[in-house]
Amino acid sequence: METDCTRDGARANDPAGPAQLPPGTRLLHIGPHKTGTTSIQGALFAAQDRLPAHGVEFPGHTRHPMEAALAAVARPGMLGDAVPTERHWTTLVRQVREAGDRTAVISSEFFADAEDDETIARIAGQLGGDRVHVLVTLRPLAKIMPSQWQQYVQNGLRMGYEDWLEHMLRKAPYEQPNPSFWRRHRHDRLVARWARAVGTERITVVVVDDRDRGGLMRTFEGLLGLPAHLLQPVPDTANRSLTLAETEMLRNLNKEFRGNGLPDELYSRLVRNGAVMHMKNSCSPAPQDVKISTPRWAAEAAAGIAAEMIDAITRTGVRVMGEPALLSTVPKPAGEPPREPRIAPEVAAQALYGALAAAAEVPVRHSTPAKSRTVHQTSSVELVKVLGHRCLRRLRRH
Repeated sequence: METDCTRDGARANDPAGPAQLPPGTRLLHIGPHKTGTTSIQGALFAAQDRLPAHGVEFPGHTRHPMEAALAAVARPGMLGDAVPTERHWTTLVRQVREAGDRTAVISSEFFADAEDDETIARIAGQLGGDRVHVLVTLRPLAKIMPSQWQQYVQNGLRMGYEDWLEHMLRKAPYEQPNPSFWRRHRHDRLVARWARAVGTERITVVVVDDRDRGGLMRTFEGLLGLPAHLLQPVPDTANRSLTLAETEMLRNLNKEFRGNGLPDELYSRLVRNGAVMHMKNSCSPAPQDVKISTPRWAAEAAAGIAAEMIDAITRTGVRVMGEPALLSTVPKPAGEPPREPRIAPEVAAQALYGALAAAAEVPVRHSTPAKSRTVHQTSSVELVKVLGHRCLRRLRRH
């Protein structure tokens, strides 16, 4: 059984790179969440126009075909968002078929939410059957947990981090308040589910090494037969993790929001796509900001589960690239007493402003009709002008 080597003996971090997949392959990257999916999707989308020259297509008109993946696994959208429809999925399937003899890459972490063999077999069959090769990217579970918690908070979760860890790690059956967590991150079962549908010979597991920032890009280039460094990271402030103070501010807002019975649609528009999005795009974390810290007991428990998963994945016979031992590492403690998390006034102001701008449903002038911008992509100066004019109009009505 291979671990850090591909079938032709090339190491994942070898300059020669992994062996190229056969032309016409449908490379299906299923995540799961917080394993480098956003960076890969951004790099592929940025290089979309240059890929066909190398026999590769990145189907779709967006960086991430989230709605299509959600529809395929029959999962509702984010809290308050419109429910994805079958049309989203059939459109993506058609775009993949239009790739013809070229290799097509499909990437969405939400494919990891597929929980039954029938759904997985249908997804693989519609995307190309025996042409499908599934790619699973993995990071240490102890590093995934804080990132997933704050992501759940961005979708309405009201539970604190340590309480959430208790439920995920100590309170069987470990399904509340987020049953999706272990469906995604019990990685051995995730690999086994997809192996039953496509066969172990058509699954590659890549262990992401956070010490090698460009390693995942190089792995994709090797598998796709792309020139070195064609794929480059694309800055995406909207995907940055929240600090502890930012997450706690949002978590407490979630309590008030839910406690007052406000509709989910309002949460989607004002909070997630208003306050949070504007705050992320306007404010970068400062060195003194307190990060989300996992207590030692939870990090060790996660590492123990990861060790079990590594052993189970190895026994399946799938190809594993990278260093599996990295997945069960326990992060080193910070070495200094934890500081009190405090939200900076400017961060709070930007969050409030984002909510206000979203509430006003600010119209935006576009250079061309085809390109639309959301509130967080609009300059503060422009938003203030429009808000001012709107307020004046309303005052005049009275």
